[in-house]
This record gives sequence, C-alpha cells and structure tokens, in this order.
Amino acid sequence: MPDFLIHHNALVLVGDGRKALFLRNRGTPQALDLVVEEILDGSDNPPTREQGTDRPGRVMQSAGFSRSSVEQTDWHLLEEQKFAGTIAEALYKAAMANSFSELVIVAPPKTLGTLRQSFHKQVSDRIQGEMTKTLTSAPIDEISRLLAA
Repeated sequence: MPDFLIHHNALVLVGDGRKALFLRNRGTPQALDLVVEEILDGSDNPPTREQGTDRPGRVMQSAGFSRSSVEQTDWHLLEEQKFAGTIAEALYKAAMANSFSELVIVAPPKTLGTLRQSFHKQVSDRIQGEMTKTLTSAPIDEISRLLAA
C-alpha cells in the first residue's frame, strides 16, 4: 500500500529498463483515473551473452608471469542505464515546460536507483512518491488498483 496520495493531474511514471509509461491522473486521490499520455520503448536489449563478441580479456601482471581476467562488460545493463537516462531527460523537458507539478514513480528497485541518479533537481523536487514494483506490462486498471490500495 502506497504511503502517498496521487492528486488530480499528477504525472505517474511506470517504467523499467525497457519501457516507460507516462500516465496522468484525471481523477482524484480516492478515485484514480489514469490516462496514458506517452509510451517510451527502449531499443531491443538482448542478454549480454548475445551482445558481446568475445570472452573476457586477460591481462599480464607487470611483475611475474601471472595473468588476471578482465570483467566482461554488461551490455544489457549499460543499455538499461542508457534508457533510464532517456526517461530522465524526457521528465526534465516536461518539468521545464511545467507539464507537471507532482510526480509518482513506479519502477523496479534497480531501475529506480538508476533513475534517481539521472534526475535533475527540477524533477527530483516534484517527486510525490515512489513504489518499487515492475508494472510496465500490467493493464492500466491494474496499475490504478495497486496505486489506490
């Protein structure tokens, strides 16, 4: 159960590393009426094993003959972080246009953390509440029900 109210005309971001729904509450805090304003889809983001070309590299130590492996780049995670930056930029532009005064964010914990790091102060100051859930594939009425509970 959320510990915040979603007021009339508040913007609700429901996102993850691949998709973001921008919803507007046309109802009241007691009777939410969420309407889709915009949908952002990230690029195709297959698992890292399908994106990388080689196995992790190895490095010779400066002294002796020992070798160490270099950690493989997580291309999947990098793409999710890039998409979080795209979401943050879209919210910044909306904040600068005074498109919303209150923002509620619904995202999985990892995405929420990445978003927090990417937000400008103008966006962070408008955050009314956060919920750590993955709801991008849920129907709008289900999202409304969970947020109103």
